[in-house]
Amino acid sequence: MDKKETHIIVFGNEKGGTGKSTLAMHIIVCLLNAGKKVAVIDLDSRQKSVARYLQNRQAHMANSGAEVVMPECMVIAPSSASAIQDRETEDQQNFQKVLSRFKQTADFIVVDCPGNDTYLSRLAHALADTLITPLNDSFVDLDLLGEVSANDFQVKKLSCYSEMVWDSRKFRAASGRPPMDWVVVRNRLASLGSRNNKRVHGALDALQKRVMFRYLPGLYERVIYKELFPSGLTILDVDNSNSLSNVAAKQDVRSLLDSLNLF
Repeated sequence: MDKKETHIIVFGNEKGGTGKSTLAMHIIVCLLNAGKKVAVIDLDSRQKSVARYLQNRQAHMANSGAEVVMPECMVIAPSSASAIQDRETEDQQNFQKVLSRFKQTADFIVVDCPGNDTYLSRLAHALADTLITPLNDSFVDLDLLGEVSANDFQVKKLSCYSEMVWDSRKFRAASGRPPMDWVVVRNRLASLGSRNNKRVHGALDALQKRVMFRYLPGLYERVIYKELFPSGLTILDVDNSNSLSNVAAKQDVRSLLDSLNLF
């Protein structure tokens, strides 16, 4: 029986501080817990947030003797060639080499992009079956997708990032690949609603019809997420027997995975 084609999930935006790597790690562990084979490509060779998260996870296993699920992971650094064309050629070759290797065994390849525009990031976006763009629940982050009017809070103009994603979709269509599923995730949600939350919701609701993405609630603002990175753990690895908050956090992650329609 032929292996089903590997599904590529790209976590991308051009803004830091949105919880992108934390969200990526929770989806990775969710998939592994579901029995899927997962490989990870970290394109942020400077910060290496996901790669560092996984290093901490490996160290936690070594120090505690606990067994936790682990994916394969590779970090791809951008080319240092002097000519632009040579850099792009080398970046493409390096990216395709790692993709080809992981596609032989993985059900899912998760790609974490840096919080800025790079050629490697554009390559990843063009190959994304599912693109996940986390945003904090604010107009500062919404500006990543489009300019919002101060008068009526409607989007006046698309951003460079939205236009780049649109170009990636055109590339996929020209190459005969199925349409990309672009998912904007409102992350670090407040437990209580506010006028700002409602306005962000309204702007996103209008924008998703114009740009053709769907937006979903992500992870609520919880202290537990900030404490897990040093151990490399996710909320899915934590015992929730004495904490209703942990139970709710796990449900946030599982609900998001279900809404992504990955399998």
